Amino acid sequence: MTSGNGSVPRVATAINGFDQVALGGLPAGRCTLVTGTAGSGKTLFATEFLARGIQAYDEPGVFVTFEEPPVDIRRNALSLGLTIAEWERAGKWAFVDASASSTEEGAVIGAYDFHALAARIEHAVHTIGAKRVSLDSLGAVFLSFPGQGTVRQELLRVAATLESLGVTSVITTERETEYGGISRLGVEEFALNNVIVLRNTLFQERRRRTLEIVKLRGGPHRTGEWLFTIDPRDGIVVVPLAFLAPHEGAVIRDRVSTGIPGLDEMCGGGIYRDAVVLLTGPTGAGKTLAGLRFVTAGVEAGERCLLYTFDETRQQLDRNASGWGLDLSAMEATGLLRVVSEYPETSALEDHFILVRRAVADFRPARLVIDTFSALERITTQRSLLDFFVALGAVLRPRAITTLLTSLPADRMPLNTGSGIAARIASLTDVSVLLRYLEVGGRARRAVTVVQARGSAHDHRIREVTIDSTGMHIGGLLHGVTSVLAGYAEPVFTADPYGASDSRAPTTRADPDG
Repeated sequence: MTSGNGSVPRVATAINGFDQVALGGLPAGRCTLVTGTAGSGKTLFATEFLARGIQAYDEPGVFVTFEEPPVDIRRNALSLGLTIAEWERAGKWAFVDASASSTEEGAVIGAYDFHALAARIEHAVHTIGAKRVSLDSLGAVFLSFPGQGTVRQELLRVAATLESLGVTSVITTERETEYGGISRLGVEEFALNNVIVLRNTLFQERRRRTLEIVKLRGGPHRTGEWLFTIDPRDGIVVVPLAFLAPHEGAVIRDRVSTGIPGLDEMCGGGIYRDAVVLLTGPTGAGKTLAGLRFVTAGVEAGERCLLYTFDETRQQLDRNASGWGLDLSAMEATGLLRVVSEYPETSALEDHFILVRRAVADFRPARLVIDTFSALERITTQRSLLDFFVALGAVLRPRAITTLLTSLPADRMPLNTGSGIAARIASLTDVSVLLRYLEVGGRARRAVTVVQARGSAHDHRIREVTIDSTGMHIGGLLHGVTSVLAGYAEPVFTADPYGASDSRAPTTRADPDG
């Protein structure tokens, strides 16, 4: 139990990421209303509130069910690894079955007898020494009451009973729309001091769950909506707060190769081992090749490498790699490479994150490539993708995983995506590399520049890039280029294919009207 600055003491829920949103947990000894539409996660929240209390703090709990019979709740929880039946046998969990299927004395059809229910809850609390109580869902009972006044009066009575028992409780109820009235009857939120809204909105033909704390009286909390997912292994996971924690590891000064010698030279001799690198470039500029060379260098150094591709099938990736003399299957056979290929549309963003995080935890790679990170913009908002990136960094940095993210440039993104995720995360990465096209004499040529390399001297100059059957090569300097950073062609530069002085390089003069 935590408290501070004169606020009400808190009870940590131990639900992944929720306590960071609530700044410590739920107010101790009080009732909290959790409301949401169908499929938003209300019952799971109520279940996890008790289950995590038992697992993390050895605090027994009572579950009062008005809809699902206990057998269904046990079965559903078991799919998440929550062994309610074992906790019941150990005296850590007790059910009060008030569902329509209940044959226990006290189940009432029609106007509900809360006096009898209160007695049953009190008996269960005292029997197992419960510290937590969940009621799911009172909305089913309130519909049988004649008016809002009665609902409010009965809800206040329930809350008073629970608080008199000294337990911290969660009460779930339904709402009809994602944005509008907080509860179905419009009075529940006024009767209780603490209100949480779970949403299950439809965005771009996919469901997206969010959590919002409307009020927690007696203490501060984070505001706004927070993305969460329901993971088959971990239950509710709030992204990114479930993964943010202070990290004060040793400073890493050793460098690793990108797999492209010329790029290593531009970065001051390679990149730091714990660096997150953003490689931005238009289609065909060489992003995937750079990612393949990056993991190849890792495998050759005896490092485990994880390659995620969101733009190509595995067959396409194998074919493209073989064109540059790279055998992904042979690298996988060594046990040092794992390749995951799937389109963004196969899962929601938060589910992609859980899968990446789990692959990192299970495979323990030294290097990670996500190609193309910006492809995820097709299925989510930029705010959510930024949360994804922040949470990803919280997973990778403590493990000192060298990471390469590729992205389309901001100016090449569809109009409805705004400035593009590359522009939003560039300042949060350690190294930022830009690949661009130039048009010279009717011919497209590639260019590269290292925009930033934190904590390291690096080459700011623009160099030409060539790609052949042996891979990517960083060539001579390009002088007088005025538009390479903007991502569009400008026939103004002086090329030095020898990497030497300007005297041997052909020159193209600027068009003042260009």
